[in-house]
Amino acid sequence: MGIVVLTMKASVIEMFLVLLVTGIQSNEEMTKKMKRPKFTVPQISCDVRAGKITNVEFIVKCPPGCQDPRYHVYGTDVYASYSSVCGAAVHSGVLDNSGGKILVRKVAGQSGYKGSYSNGVRSLSLPRWRESFVVSEGKPQKGVTYPLSLTYSSSKSPAAKAGETARADQSPSGPETAAQPVTVTQVPGTTAVEATHTTLPKPSPSADSTASGLRPQPAGQRSKGLGEPALWKPESVLLDAGFVPKEELSTQSLEPASQGDPSCKVDLSFLIDGSSSVGKRRFRIQKQFLTDVAQTLDIGPAGPLMGVVQYGDNPATQFNLKTHMNSQDVKAAIEKISQRGGLSNTGRAISFVTKNFFSKFNGNRGGAPNVAVVMVDGWPTDKVEEASRFARESGINIFFITIEGASENEKQYVLEPNFANKAVCRTNGFYSLTVQNWFSLHKTVQPLVKRVCDTDRLACSKTCLNSADIGFVIDGSSSVGTSNFRTVLQFVANLSREFEISDTDTRIGAMQYTYEQRLEFGFDEYSTKSDVLNAIKRVGYWSGGTSTGAAINYALEQLFKKSKPNKRKLMILITDGRSYDDIRIPAMLAHHKGVITYAIGVAWAAQDELDIIATHPARDHAFFVDEFDNLYKVVPKVIQNICTEFNSQPRN
Repeated sequence: MGIVVLTMKASVIEMFLVLLVTGIQSNEEMTKKMKRPKFTVPQISCDVRAGKITNVEFIVKCPPGCQDPRYHVYGTDVYASYSSVCGAAVHSGVLDNSGGKILVRKVAGQSGYKGSYSNGVRSLSLPRWRESFVVSEGKPQKGVTYPLSLTYSSSKSPAAKAGETARADQSPSGPETAAQPVTVTQVPGTTAVEATHTTLPKPSPSADSTASGLRPQPAGQRSKGLGEPALWKPESVLLDAGFVPKEELSTQSLEPASQGDPSCKVDLSFLIDGSSSVGKRRFRIQKQFLTDVAQTLDIGPAGPLMGVVQYGDNPATQFNLKTHMNSQDVKAAIEKISQRGGLSNTGRAISFVTKNFFSKFNGNRGGAPNVAVVMVDGWPTDKVEEASRFARESGINIFFITIEGASENEKQYVLEPNFANKAVCRTNGFYSLTVQNWFSLHKTVQPLVKRVCDTDRLACSKTCLNSADIGFVIDGSSSVGTSNFRTVLQFVANLSREFEISDTDTRIGAMQYTYEQRLEFGFDEYSTKSDVLNAIKRVGYWSGGTSTGAAINYALEQLFKKSKPNKRKLMILITDGRSYDDIRIPAMLAHHKGVITYAIGVAWAAQDELDIIATHPARDHAFFVDEFDNLYKVVPKVIQNICTEFNSQPRN
């Protein structure tokens, strides 16, 4: 009996212990569930490239708007790590332009990437790259732990700016080349940006023996090395926004050593290639070339002025035209330039120079020709034709120096065949220089200086707005009336305002006619815009009949006979009625003498006469408005057609 009781007590104790242990385990599991952190998806911007993120597999959230073409994508389905992560997601169809979560997985580099157009995104081709990635829907896979925050390989990343551990960004190179990790720490007393510059990336042993890295580009570029890794100084971080440190803009001496060579008064911009393919040694050769040019030019306020823009992925002004006033200061500033790295986006650099560099604020003198010398290693990674056309139309004389251009078997990788001829001011050979290798670049100094200083041959200094003699032939007949005549004069003034007026640029003359003709002022009377506009205001209304044929003959004899040989001759005739005399022979004579005639008809003007007077094709040179108050509407059309006609001239 005692044994049975003991057995029952033992069973009760055992059950109690089991329940106790089970309860503790349940509490531990509940506690773990309560303490388990909620998975938060890191957010990135549209411009973040996969190669900047060191994580092998991760989930991220993309913002809206990544369909924008400025976020470059390379490849189809499998993308080069130089691509925008979110741009690739839109291209692949995983996301639309509204953004969202995606899963990114790194894979091995490919020997080639094919571009395509998909889901509103144009991806580019690339012959090879060291690392790839694929994207899929942002759903976590079972058994996989995803990072709560991303690790970036460059101090330019958001993570590095926040003081997180990051790896130093390497320049584009072969698959075997890699940068060693570096911890970005903030030194007391320094800013976050300054702190990122305290530790430099260390190249691996393989990098020392490899050529300069490949640069990613839409149609390929070979690796051309001179026995060094293509790494650049971390100061380039500050240049990505298009600015350079203030100390690089402050080497100007108190007094210029020379006033400069007055026989070579040009405003000169050098666009130097700072892409990764150039490498450190070749970049130094390029800087030495600039120094030699500066010394040869004899820079000064009365002679040539020189500025430098460096480009890679994006361009940045190193120093502008007014920063340095002698060759010695320019040489010192060139020595301080650090390489940017990245692609060779030459077209983007040309656009930057056109829009920003040649401004009065940056030292453009107005009366001096604008010259841009573009230097490119191999070939550009973007297109230059459209940007160069805009530069030419803006009066910029583009020279192109191509160093180590594509060989026959490499031409298949060039994005834009014959790119130099599409870029230069004229295709006659004067503006293009080809250098077989970087070690021969110094031989180009004298030929280049001689050409940029030959201002008589800088054809692109002339634009549609600064290279014409414009004669206004104004109908002053009785049918016009005093009030409408003032409206006509306002129309003449509005057109004149659009042009660059001086004794060496566009010149304006005017005459009025009825049965008779009267010269109001000739081309050589007024050489400033304000003087011309005041002269137009002073023109008095004559009143009388309408002899348009005789007026055209008078304009040819009294106005255009005194036109300069190198000027385009433009006649702009305004009338409100049919002519009392024959206009056919005078109009033919004007066309024969090379006078481009625009006929503006108002109210009772005859369309058939306007078409005869106007230069062929009449649709581009004859305009009609039903009343005088609508004349202002014609101004932009006339200006546009004048410029379109000028810019369509052959470039040979």
